[in-house]
Amino acid sequence: MKLLSAALLSVALLQAMPALAESPKSSPLLGRWSLDIATSALPEAQRPQQVVLEFKDAGAGRWSSHVDIVLHDGKTMKSDGTLALDGTPASLIGSYGANQATLKLPAPNTLVMQLVDHGAPASTRVYTVAADRSTMTETKAFFAHDGTPILQTNLFKRLP
Repeated sequence: MKLLSAALLSVALLQAMPALAESPKSSPLLGRWSLDIATSALPEAQRPQQVVLEFKDAGAGRWSSHVDIVLHDGKTMKSDGTLALDGTPASLIGSYGANQATLKLPAPNTLVMQLVDHGAPASTRVYTVAADRSTMTETKAFFAHDGTPILQTNLFKRLP
């Protein structure tokens, strides 16, 4: 009898799991985000004029990402990729300074992104959306040319 009860409880829990888990499609990270330039971690003379980051659901457990950057001197950089949310490396295209990335979604409001530039680690970024869903914090971890570890924090605002 105990075995039957345990089996029935297991079946009930398995059926309830999809309802309890939040789908990546409903993640508050999805959408368009603009860097709050005034709060950028970069020195004012090096701050970009604009950074727009977009995450879209690409289906089958994958997200597409698109980045548009207008640098302080007016030059532009772009990056596009479609990546699985399971940490599988995939290619990026564009001029952003990374040609490969991995993504993990440990929580609906948190995305971990690791960037690689032609085999060399570029940075790790953690994006976290606030409870009000209107702001997103980016924590960027990377190394300076002399090997010094650097952590920067940037604030993004949701675009319509």
